[in-house]
This record gives sequence, C-alpha cells and structure tokens, in this order.
Amino acid sequence: MCPTVVLAADGKVLVLGDSLSAAHGIAPEAGWVTLLQQRLDASAAPRRVINASISGETTAGGLARLPALLKEHAPGLVLIELGANDGLRGLPLTEIRANLARLLTQVRETKARAVLIGIELPVNYGPQYRDGLRAMYRDLAGEFNVPLVPFLLEGVALDAELMQDDGLHPNAQGQPRLLDNVWPVLKGEL
Repeated sequence: MCPTVVLAADGKVLVLGDSLSAAHGIAPEAGWVTLLQQRLDASAAPRRVINASISGETTAGGLARLPALLKEHAPGLVLIELGANDGLRGLPLTEIRANLARLLTQVRETKARAVLIGIELPVNYGPQYRDGLRAMYRDLAGEFNVPLVPFLLEGVALDAELMQDDGLHPNAQGQPRLLDNVWPVLKGEL
C-alpha cells in the first residue's frame, strides 16, 4: 500500500520517458502525454504536464538528465517510463535495475512521488530476459513503494491496427489506449 501523499493543486507532473512517451512517428499533439494534459486541463484540479521524454532515451540517459529536470521544474509527481531501449539493446537486467533504482531514489530525495511505467519486449528476446524485465519493474515498485503501470502497451502492442509499421511504436489511434493504461494508476496519485 502506498502512503497517501497529496499533490498540491499546482503540482507539476513530469514525464521522463523514451519514444513511447515522446510521440515518436506521430504528431506530438496526438501522443498520450498530450492527451494526459488535455484530460487534466478538463479536470477539477488541472496540473501542468512537462514531457521530458526523448526518443532513444535509456535509463542511463534519464539518470543524467533527471537532476536538472527536478531542479528546473520541481514536480510533485514524476512518471518514469524508461527501460525499453536498454532492453532492446540487451543490456544486463542488473544494470537497468540499478539505473531505475537510482532514478526512483532521486525522485524520493526531492519529496516528489513517482509512478513507474513498465514495458515488455518482443518474444524473440526469450522468456528468461522478458520475465526478468517484467519482474524487475514489479520488484522495484514494491521496494520503493511506488505505483506501477505493469505494461504501457497493454492491449496495443499486439494489435497491428494500433501500431506503426515498425511494430514497436503505437500510432495515433493507439495513444488513447496508452493513456487509459496509465490513468487508473495515475489518478490515485493526483
């Protein structure tokens, strides 16, 4: 059970992610992070969303950028959506885990809350690596007592109509589903 932390009405939401959150291959206004901003704008307590996601970003890259982002924006909530590019490169799970743990620690040190957003890899990476990656997100969420979105692309990744031709990135039609995957976890933190 996560402790109750009330995010100030003006608390900013920082999204630190990779191409999945940076609207790769589609118009930025169609991406799930922009859709999140629109949903929050229409809510009773709107908040500003800062999308610090970069296509190709790794956990190491996020780790290098996060301190300056935290200082500049002073967010109340940080959504961490990283690890896909590390996994696609076959980096050791211990390295990915250590970087994500350091990211979560940095967020905690600022008294902001974090939400961890997990990913999964294509089946050709083998069950041992894929299961290890899945377990890593779950274990980190438990260890740091943060909410977890188990798989950002749930219900999207295997639907060709919702994916771009590369088979890795959702198209504009898939973006609302990504927000729907994040929203049930996120709304509890807002």
